[in-house]
Amino acid sequence: MVRKIMETVKIKDEYIKLGQLLKLAGIAGSGLEAKILINEGKVKVNNETVTQRGKKIIPGDTVSFKDVTVRVEN
Repeated sequence: MVRKIMETVKIKDEYIKLGQLLKLAGIAGSGLEAKILINEGKVKVNNETVTQRGKKIIPGDTVSFKDVTVRVEN
């Protein structure tokens, strides 16, 4: 059985870039790791695969990798 994990990340600014969010949420340990995960198409934003590391993530967006989903709030 796969357990899905939902986390919330609060941001102060209008948006956060996808690579930064992956590091902040603990999904990626470094910028390089975030870049690889994104380039390999392993990350989804609002249930759509994204390959743009600099994609702006705004409050209300969800980012998923494997069994972890992160919801961004302000």
